[in-house]
Amino acid sequence: MEDCVFCKIVAKKIPSYSIYEDDSFYGFLDIRPLNLGHSLLIPKRHFRFVYDVPDFGRYFETARKMAKNIQKATDASSINFLTVGEEVHHAHIWIIPRFENDGGVLDLKNFKKISPEEMKSIATTITSQISF
Repeated sequence: MEDCVFCKIVAKKIPSYSIYEDDSFYGFLDIRPLNLGHSLLIPKRHFRFVYDVPDFGRYFETARKMAKNIQKATDASSINFLTVGEEVHHAHIWIIPRFENDGGVLDLKNFKKISPEEMKSIATTITSQISF
């Protein structure tokens, strides 16, 4: 879809902090993170909702594997998954590391300011943890 920001990211027309890629899915750091390591997993083909993705099971299994790598790389106490899908009309799974004393229940408006250098560093650290 030509106006979709996520389709543009997959096509490399918009830069991203890539942390995972295979033939069907692309994982990258969210540029408006709720916590350090907050990532998105999207299908490379455009689908409106996560339940429209043909290989739904593989999609969520990939998100689970990414979450374990992100948790290890960030030393998070747990990981939350969200599939709200209202802000960008392209299927995506939010993979959000949680930390002790990070504010309790997620406030979806409480984005963190993380420098490009720190984003690049955490992307490299997460990528080094990838074990699929």
